[in-house]
Amino acid sequence: MTFLIRHTWAHFALIYPRAQAPQTPEWELFGGYTYMRANLHGTGSSFGLNGGSATLTENLNHWFGGRLEFNAWGGTVSGTNVSAQTYTYGPVFSYRKAHNMTAFGHVQFGAIHASQGFLGISEGASKFAMAAGGGVDFKLGKSGRAAIRLQGDYLMSRFLSASQDNVAVSTGIVFYLGHK
Repeated sequence: MTFLIRHTWAHFALIYPRAQAPQTPEWELFGGYTYMRANLHGTGSSFGLNGGSATLTENLNHWFGGRLEFNAWGGTVSGTNVSAQTYTYGPVFSYRKAHNMTAFGHVQFGAIHASQGFLGISEGASKFAMAAGGGVDFKLGKSGRAAIRLQGDYLMSRFLSASQDNVAVSTGIVFYLGHK
């Protein structure tokens, strides 16, 4: 009787396989374009800067990991060439229930370095920065080894003894490496 039950279950599993859950990559490598709208509510006018973004994420399980992010922006503000770069790290929380997309949210802490003229500073400086946001990865192809990422972040910086509210949006390609 035991043989018959095992044989029947094995036959059923071959005919009706379980739906596979989306696989969790061990690492995610992202690179792309980013736009920052700076100084939204501060003294003086707000301005826009264009640049690039790169992240490296280690997924510790299917919903939690750590993300290291680097952004660099540049542009002209009131006739002065300015630039800013952020270096941040923090936890990322992912929702991987859909096969073709992954939603995520994160909070990251680190530093922002800005050139002379950024927000009116008289010389280049590095200060505290905090980023909070999220986005969605839309998987490309059937292999699921790459995706298009759309991401939005609130970026808080602290120059001239005041907090600045900035918004950054990014898009680019994510490569998934390994499996958890």
